[in-house]
Amino acid sequence: MWGRWRIEQELRAKGIVRIAGVDEAGRGPLAGPVVAAAVVLPRGCRLPGLHDSKRLTAAERERLHELIVRRATAVGVGFADAKMVDRLNVLEAARLAMREAVEQLAPAPELVLVDGWELPGFPTPQVAIVGGDHLSGSIAAASIVAKVTRDRMMEELDELHPGYGFRRHKGYSTREHQMRLLELGPCPEHRMSFAPVRAAMQGRLPLAGAEDAGARATGKLA
Repeated sequence: MWGRWRIEQELRAKGIVRIAGVDEAGRGPLAGPVVAAAVVLPRGCRLPGLHDSKRLTAAERERLHELIVRRATAVGVGFADAKMVDRLNVLEAARLAMREAVEQLAPAPELVLVDGWELPGFPTPQVAIVGGDHLSGSIAAASIVAKVTRDRMMEELDELHPGYGFRRHKGYSTREHQMRLLELGPCPEHRMSFAPVRAAMQGRLPLAGAEDAGARATGKLA
């Protein structure tokens, strides 16, 4: 009967109360930041319609984002910009953003539920859950906060760097984005280490099927 909250219920039965879900958004796109969120929800929190952010419409995510922020005990958000992604690689940049999000939580959580992989060297006890945004309500809530925050940032970047269509595709490697890159060249928000961006700089489009080219090395679209 616990459904998406089973993991949290089992942990609370062991006396662990402050549980943070952590997830990120934006590993796959060719432009913009990776955004991570950490969310601590109180026992018995009800978030009707809660699901993995990728399974929700934009309107559903916005509605749930407002509920989560209002009802959460604590919310933290971390960022890694395109330059950091290029300098470190996208996985390390995402890990740093996740650490930053957790470090913003006050009081600090007793345990962190991380979607997918552990955060190396992180001082807070953690449990990595593959597919955690499907299995944990706390992680699903974090995925929504991260996704909505990033989408809003990409809409702001659309104003700063018009012509690329960031408001529509949010930086992913769509055909439209590839064509704009070819015409305009990259802007400071593009990830120069990603193959489709390099291809555009050389005056060519990436190979067919490159819609998820930026995410191949990351293991998932986020």
